Amino acid sequence: MRSLGSKSNRSWFWPLLLTVAISVASGRSKIATPGLFQFDKAAHFLVFGLLATLVVRLGEGRRAAWLALLVVSLYGMADEWHQSFTPGRSVELADWMADTAGAALAVMLYACWPRYRAQLETPLGRKARVENPGANAPSSV
Repeated sequence: MRSLGSKSNRSWFWPLLLTVAISVASGRSKIATPGLFQFDKAAHFLVFGLLATLVVRLGEGRRAAWLALLVVSLYGMADEWHQSFTPGRSVELADWMADTAGAALAVMLYACWPRYRAQLETPLGRKARVENPGANAPSSV
């Protein structure tokens, strides 16, 4: 069984890039968002769900799933603390709860739904060939 650190360093690129993007956004006083009610919580839920998916894919098994959830939840807490130093921003327990809920759902889906996990782990080029096997065949016309 692999732990979170067992894949190549290249595998950490996307989760690290997303954490940098989150940190940059948290450090801004104003963030452009649609005028939808409570869009903020949905954005937290979705972004941290994506982050958790990227992190849980780095390992295998229950230990990796729990570790991914813990790491992403703690990062959400640190992100809220980071916002406390940004003028015009505030710390909200509800934001951290949305972060953790998004991470929990993402990790649960990845760990408990083999078809979903297989879909995420299938290389893009292979998906196209499997979904449309005759697409790359030469035409007889």
